[in-house]
Amino acid sequence: MSFASKLRAAIATNQSILCLGLDPNPEVMPAKYKAQYDAESATHHDHAVAYLWEWMNFIIQSTADLVCAYKPTLGFYTALGSAGLELLAKTLAAIPPEIPIILDAKHADINSSTVMAKTAFEQWGVDAITLSPYGGQDLAARFLMYPDRAIFVSCYSSNTTAQDFQEYPNRDQPLYLNVVQNCQAWAGMETLALEVGAANIEALAKVRSLAPERLILARSIWANSQGNSQENQYKIDNLAAILNAGLDANGDGLILPVNQDALAIGEPAQFVRSLRDEVNQAIALTAHQRPSCELWVPNVCLLDRQGHPDSNSHTNLILQLFDIGCITFEETVQASGQVFPYYIDLRKIISNPQVFDAVIGTYAEILQNLQFDRIAGIPYGSLPTASGLALRLNFPLIFPRKEVKAYGARRLIEGNYEAGETIVVVDDILISGKSAIEGAQKIESCGLKVRDIVVFIDHEAGVRDRIQQSGYSPHAVLKISEINETLYQSGRINEKQFLALSHSSSDLHSNPNQ
Repeated sequence: MSFASKLRAAIATNQSILCLGLDPNPEVMPAKYKAQYDAESATHHDHAVAYLWEWMNFIIQSTADLVCAYKPTLGFYTALGSAGLELLAKTLAAIPPEIPIILDAKHADINSSTVMAKTAFEQWGVDAITLSPYGGQDLAARFLMYPDRAIFVSCYSSNTTAQDFQEYPNRDQPLYLNVVQNCQAWAGMETLALEVGAANIEALAKVRSLAPERLILARSIWANSQGNSQENQYKIDNLAAILNAGLDANGDGLILPVNQDALAIGEPAQFVRSLRDEVNQAIALTAHQRPSCELWVPNVCLLDRQGHPDSNSHTNLILQLFDIGCITFEETVQASGQVFPYYIDLRKIISNPQVFDAVIGTYAEILQNLQFDRIAGIPYGSLPTASGLALRLNFPLIFPRKEVKAYGARRLIEGNYEAGETIVVVDDILISGKSAIEGAQKIESCGLKVRDIVVFIDHEAGVRDRIQQSGYSPHAVLKISEINETLYQSGRINEKQFLALSHSSSDLHSNPNQ
């Protein structure tokens, strides 16, 4: 089961969005363990660690039906040396398999990232891990090689001394929002989440606005009490404001931490249950009030589009394509000679492995329902995609040359094939349909059959009719109208840009030969 599926199941079963840290910090040990630990730690370190294990195990046994995840902090265990790593293994093994584990590592070193990913996911069996963002996508990629696991990218800290660089160069364009923007292109919603210090409600709201679909793990939500009363010491600061800022449009997508200090009171179950009920009541109230909350004015109702069975996956993919710059708004001359007020450049996806893999997957879903012997890519834009599909689906690949060489074999079609075989043609964008039709006709001139042409984006405006009139069946992952509507609803484009995309399609329809 994937991390995302396990988390959703745990939230539903335990009716909780609380994440509990499993940190063997002697400074917050309950009295019944503390005295024995102190007595042993001076002379028998390994024996003292045994009391930390009793404490961790007691916490797990007391709260396993009250939380949605556990989050052990790796630093507390490594600080104890080899005994600490043994303690970590025992603690992880004690967690019920239905409760996801988020290893709080803040891993930042690229050189050790591959072995760290292997150790965390394969040896320790954790479901997710926290990472520093500053190693970039190369660091994240090592962990994203495990598709059923997840990463939490730490994008904002509530520590006061961190503000000097997090808010750089200014509050309008701070570094931490640039981190969020870049992370959007690294992976899909199921495998990449964000960690945000929520003491600054404004920062949390900005992150949520920029990443409306991401899971967020909030940090630093507890009030700093000036007194010693338990009532003040264990109170979440601005709970309603945190929920308003952090929950997604569906009232989900947020995990809140339990205050580790509160576990020193010795009865964690009673405290966590009370906190869970308080949070659930606040969520219900927030949901009731949400329609009048200004935070949701940018209507992020992307998942409510009816008539699109794959709308969730398409929505995520469209947003990622936009975020990596595949769609830009500038006057561009197309291959047909027509001038568009925007440009769609799908060649950029090959430099973003996670997005590229998602695109290949959407093509594959269509091809799996077609009958063919070989895959043909139309040069040059769709050749990487066709190659990826050939590897994904285990079908041989050919491609028609744009021009026949005046030397060598002078082949019109590259690759091995047998006359009479059926070929599925793969292209990137249908604007006029000219390149796809010409490619299919070249293939047929060599004694092969073409029934289907599959593209990623259909510009609509009658181009499918032209494909059918040429004797082929057109298939497309996305329509330009679906892309346009998604970007506009999500706030990625403004009304002027929305109309530019809409009008260009209409113009193409009125000039079908361009």
